[in-house]
Amino acid sequence: MKNRLIGRLPKVGIRPVIDGRERGVRESLEVQTMNMAKAAAKLIEENLRFPSGEKVECVIADTTIGGVADAARCADKFNREGVGVSLTVTPCWCYGTEVMDSDPLIPKAVWGFNGTERPGAVYLAAALAGYTQKGLPAFGIYGRDVQDADDTTIPQDVQTKILRFIKAALASAQMKGKSYLSIGYTSMGIAGSMVDANFFQEYLGMRTEFVESVELIRRMEEGIYDKEEYQKALAWVKENCQEGDDWNAADKQSSRERKDWEWEIVVKMTLICRDLMIGNPKLAEMGFGEESKGHNAITGGFQGQRQWTDYYPNADFTEAILNSSFDWNGIREAFVFATENDSLNAVPMLFGHLLTNTAQIFSDVRTFWSPEAVKRVTGKELTGLAKDGIIHLINSGSTTLDATAQQKDANGNPVMKPYWEVTEEDAKACLDNTSWCPADLGYFRGGGYSSQFKTSGQMPVTMSRVNLVKGLGPVLQIAEGWTVELPEDIHKTLDVRTNPTWPTTWFVPRVTGKGAFKDVYEVMANWGANHGAISFGHIGADLITLASILRIPVSMHNVDEKDIFRPSAWASFGSEKEAADYKACQTYGPLFG
Repeated sequence: MKNRLIGRLPKVGIRPVIDGRERGVRESLEVQTMNMAKAAAKLIEENLRFPSGEKVECVIADTTIGGVADAARCADKFNREGVGVSLTVTPCWCYGTEVMDSDPLIPKAVWGFNGTERPGAVYLAAALAGYTQKGLPAFGIYGRDVQDADDTTIPQDVQTKILRFIKAALASAQMKGKSYLSIGYTSMGIAGSMVDANFFQEYLGMRTEFVESVELIRRMEEGIYDKEEYQKALAWVKENCQEGDDWNAADKQSSRERKDWEWEIVVKMTLICRDLMIGNPKLAEMGFGEESKGHNAITGGFQGQRQWTDYYPNADFTEAILNSSFDWNGIREAFVFATENDSLNAVPMLFGHLLTNTAQIFSDVRTFWSPEAVKRVTGKELTGLAKDGIIHLINSGSTTLDATAQQKDANGNPVMKPYWEVTEEDAKACLDNTSWCPADLGYFRGGGYSSQFKTSGQMPVTMSRVNLVKGLGPVLQIAEGWTVELPEDIHKTLDVRTNPTWPTTWFVPRVTGKGAFKDVYEVMANWGANHGAISFGHIGADLITLASILRIPVSMHNVDEKDIFRPSAWASFGSEKEAADYKACQTYGPLFG
């Protein structure tokens, strides 16, 4: 378990603040205050990991913080230790702005102990007022129930808020300074593939790196890839990747010789795209020092259509394998890699990956099927979760093989796991339930192979998408729901109407009866683009917290209002939460702008 990107992983800084008055006051609070910090650190370290599998590490200030000198020493330590997230804890009154964390680029929260002996809640309110007045949005954490002064437990509601904040803040910190790698540029006029460098820089703190697609041809022709790994990968593909039916007309189908060449090309493309993202020391040993370094890309995308795919095999295999939790080298962290270079879908894929540590699904939000339409074309009725209609999620490209829903939890339920929980049996089941059909030559004149599977089983998932709106900036859409498994006869009839060579996920969003979530049709009708990023689990509340840290307003969601957690300053922008979110994000501006 090792971070594959350049730069140390961010740590969580815990700041125990205290009443600075000595001669009895400060001394009486030292143990309780420091114990709060230790309890918070224990909670975080026992529950959170990075996508690389490494455990999150907390750094506690050397002493409690009773004034500006202590605060400065703490800030200096956090800077040396690489702290990227700040959590202040206290059971008592402290000197408001004198002990605050004033770094504008570090997400911050304050946990004020709900007790009657000392006014931790009073300090919390004073501190949050100070942060708001100074334009430093901070999250306020305050337990619902009063605790005794000697109670060292963390109530469940406080735990939920601490972990939600830390997960989102760490996601923000991990993106900072990393790259989006654009291989090629605009695909078929898709707006999301017109990579906006200012958006990445100002809102995510990320670089944008651009490499022409011809670099793949150069590396293939000049042998700038690990030849031994290539042979290993090709053998693994022949053993584990079953070729599916060729749906092209008989007189249009490629020869066996051509198909074998296409397999060789797509395997090389996978090696090269990975090397472009994160580098490969083997290339340096081969004399290719510059190429060995990569672009420190935490996410990326491949243009593919049209110029590339009119001439060379598509990148469907490359994208699907990179986005999966395994390949010929075994089980490993999934990459985040968008088809058609849709950078605005790669971003929510990245959000989901950083928040859940799991592989992400990339799909077209292709078709809404009403119950009436399904009955008309199949003669059958939808039942269960699907009874009010379904959305067909399907794309030839980068859908992770983890989305086959063949990984199982301890109770046999279909899930998508962090890679360190994925077993060899899980990986084999995903591969065994995937076929690789020769590409539709109408779409892809250069050939290639598209993964073919259906998501088998009901899983909780969250679909999200970032859209750029002229005059407004980025907005985030969120739809929590479930994958559903249709009866095979219904699935086949509906699936073949679109493209039977591509992977299918049937999605049912949770509807509320109003607005964009009035019904399933309205979710489809209000979706802002042709693509969606789908993450395992209901993570809408975590996405909302992350969006508020980055100052990206949420334009559409079906998250329960009680679970929404944003900086306390958002309450100053009005009682209507959506309008307040827009106004706060506009007022504070992008985090790195």
